[in-house]
Amino acid sequence: MKRVEIEDILKYRYLENLLYNPGGTAYVYNVAYADADKNTYRRDVWAVKNGRPFQLTATIDASISFWNSDSELIISRKKPGDEKSEDAELYTISIDGGEAKLWAKLPVAPGDIKKISEGLYAFTAQIEEKDPDAYLDDADTRKKKSEDKKKNLEEDYDVFTEVPYWFNGKGVSEGKRDALFIMRRKGDSIEKGPKSEETESINECKESESLTDNMKKENAFELIRITAPDFNVNDFKIDGDRIYFTGEKATKIPEFYNDLFCYDTKTEKLTEVYNRHNIGIEQFEVKDGEAYVFASDYKDYGINQSTNLYAVKDNEIVKIDAYKPTHSIGNSIVGDMAIGGGKQAKLLQEDGKMVLYTLATIEDHTAIERIELATGNKQVVLDLSGDIYFFDIIDENFVLSYSDKNHLPEIYTIAKKNLKTSEIKDQEHYTPADNRDVLTQISSHNTEHLKDLYIAEPERIDYKSEGLELHGWVLLPENYDASKKYPAVLDIHGGPRCVYCNSFFHEMQVWAARGFVVMFTNIKGSDGRGDYFADIRGDYGGTDYKNLMAFVDAVLEKYPSIDENRICETGGSYGGFMTNWVVTHTDRFCCAASQRSISNWLSMTYISDIGPYFGPDQNGVDYEDFYKTLNHDALWDHSPLKYVDNAKTPTLFLHSDEDYRCPLPEAMQMMQAMTVRGVETRMIVFHGENHELSRSGKPMHRIRRLKEITDWFEKHTK
Repeated sequence: MKRVEIEDILKYRYLENLLYNPGGTAYVYNVAYADADKNTYRRDVWAVKNGRPFQLTATIDASISFWNSDSELIISRKKPGDEKSEDAELYTISIDGGEAKLWAKLPVAPGDIKKISEGLYAFTAQIEEKDPDAYLDDADTRKKKSEDKKKNLEEDYDVFTEVPYWFNGKGVSEGKRDALFIMRRKGDSIEKGPKSEETESINECKESESLTDNMKKENAFELIRITAPDFNVNDFKIDGDRIYFTGEKATKIPEFYNDLFCYDTKTEKLTEVYNRHNIGIEQFEVKDGEAYVFASDYKDYGINQSTNLYAVKDNEIVKIDAYKPTHSIGNSIVGDMAIGGGKQAKLLQEDGKMVLYTLATIEDHTAIERIELATGNKQVVLDLSGDIYFFDIIDENFVLSYSDKNHLPEIYTIAKKNLKTSEIKDQEHYTPADNRDVLTQISSHNTEHLKDLYIAEPERIDYKSEGLELHGWVLLPENYDASKKYPAVLDIHGGPRCVYCNSFFHEMQVWAARGFVVMFTNIKGSDGRGDYFADIRGDYGGTDYKNLMAFVDAVLEKYPSIDENRICETGGSYGGFMTNWVVTHTDRFCCAASQRSISNWLSMTYISDIGPYFGPDQNGVDYEDFYKTLNHDALWDHSPLKYVDNAKTPTLFLHSDEDYRCPLPEAMQMMQAMTVRGVETRMIVFHGENHELSRSGKPMHRIRRLKEITDWFEKHTK
């Protein structure tokens, strides 16, 4: 059979932005694919109507923004050759046919855009605190400001006074805020009413009269900034004429807590719905003024703690006791078959009840669960062995993007009436209901590629370690022969609160195709089994390391055909930390590849975008106390760099120069320390990439990354 090749990255079709129209009569999604010549990705829009998928765009490289009506779709276009521009172009296109037409030009790059009413929309966009109204500038003013910056050499340096001063995937974040805007069609009016006193600190609306004449001529819409220059918006929802949003005032050091606000577009009145500033609201839902939040105080399990469900009323929150956070909301599965995202939760009203359908990570797979917000009662309504990337639901039907061990991502539908639901009372007594047989496959974007292709099926291995019942999987090469000897690869996931599942994973299939036995597992610290199981604060390199070694022992016992002298090891992010820990605590592996790693918790804490709180917290130190006592011992004791004298394993380091999550010095320190001690090393630094290189990096960089790792493994297992 044909084998999976590294270059298949160029052949895959990656699905994104699945979205029903308001009436539920059609839905759309993006299909992204690699452009090898330009080393980037292009996106086409596809639509499905009456169960038939068809291509809606083919030449303009557009992403889906939102539905303006049942037939009119608004899409955003990347301007050719001007990817770094802050301007944005939005186009309108009908799913019934016709060309895309320019709908709006915006002087900012919008994030999520949501429709409030006809001609009125809300969106978020990044502004600079020192020049928050730059979006109002005409072309001449913009040009002058740019020239002034060059004259003053301001483009040659940055000034940092706050932390974090950069953020992964966004670059320098100093003084930059996520603001909330209203976009209103010119000529439309909104009834004005009295402003509340709270608007002094949060709301600084810009009246339409302040728009320049030049902008009025260029655009059919006017923009009004709702939030103050020093305020950060986290998320927002539309409830009738009101915009609910969470956020907090910017500070010099990061805070975990935020508050909930409501802005009435009719009266221009801002209300502080909850302003106690004592919880971190990670998700919220609202309908007819009734609000619920998923939030945490982070006191029991630190910053990775699961959220509880609360009702919000009269500036108080009331915990919904029946709701038990037995597992995580959202998808935390690790993979390399998605470069974008889509909807992971949807609020519906059923029989007068507010019901949230949401993705959930349960043990080693994703599911969709139904939560009645007022009561906290929940049940799993769609359980699949594999990975649900995103979904949408309307009336009686689900549509989702999904892949499993034998299939690449495709679009599927399922009717509510065909669901096999499962009750989940606690994590240890949950039996999933497999719904795979009642899915209807809609798309076939990757089907042709799978023909005559050998895909190694995951074989489950159960084992025990440190009092825990664990399991992992093994991929075997084609025509596996137990009488022969095979090299092997241990792959460790990031997070650490993430999980592996038995879905298609390109890099692992490449190694299996090259004749390696591939092994992977979910150790303590992984997601899917509750807070206690995920909690390894102060134990990095302890229980998790012992679990990994026990897993390798279990695999070797079941597959004695694996050559113990030819086992390779790799991992990224937390898996990169663990790789560095492995090579400084054992020499049982013939080589290793450390990706976007952590080697020194002290430098990571003082450089990373999440370091100020993540470093102390994950090493078992209260982050606020840490900066009072400056107790560095715990961080240094868990740093692989401390133990580098023990390193003997040939190690390849791969990093990106714009990785601000696990910054480049983490790999540089470890590589240099090992090299001067006579250990064989090699380091690859990818320019213009960040922490997401293996998942959504430029296609030719992803190919080079995987080729470097595979060549390193093959060199040391010959």
